[in-house]
Amino acid sequence: MTDPIRKIVTRTEVVLAEGGQPLDRPWRKAVAAAVITNPWLHQGHVSDLGPEVKTLAPKIASALATSITRALGGADNVEAFGKAALVGLDGEVEHGAALIHTPFLGDLFRHIVEGESIIAFGESQAPAGTVLTVPMWHKTAASTRSHYQAVNLSVSDAPRADEILIALGVSAGPRPLARIGDRRTDTAIDPTDILSEVHA
Repeated sequence: MTDPIRKIVTRTEVVLAEGGQPLDRPWRKAVAAAVITNPWLHQGHVSDLGPEVKTLAPKIASALATSITRALGGADNVEAFGKAALVGLDGEVEHGAALIHTPFLGDLFRHIVEGESIIAFGESQAPAGTVLTVPMWHKTAASTRSHYQAVNLSVSDAPRADEILIALGVSAGPRPLARIGDRRTDTAIDPTDILSEVHA
């Protein structure tokens, strides 16, 4: 089988200041995307997407995880992670979902970066050049709000109408100046009371 990946695009972001002040340490994020030909095009409704997923997803996971962990200086530096798919206009959103919502991608990625959390995710359909947002959260403590963040990527020639863009995102730390608390320590509220006050 020929290599399913047309190209890989990796983007690294290093934020040195936030809110007008320098950061104690840079905020480092990276995203890597693989562009592949959609294997299900021109076949009508394919009820079982599994065979192609089993073949393609591990190759994509390995290639992307290698690229983004290298961008952060190694898997040990990854604190937050996410995944996303952008499907070209001739495909279905489900085609992208099939490739990211599978142990053949998610479990491999999680293993490589020593994560435990469910991986934050998103999928959509759009033409080439569309900005894809990859949401992320903490790789072992998903309720840790300081690591709720995102990384963006736009590829000028992808996905073409017959392609799918699969992306993995990572961050080496929390958002700069994070200070909105944690889901596990939130004050308990009564939604009915709160809504009553809003509509009073």
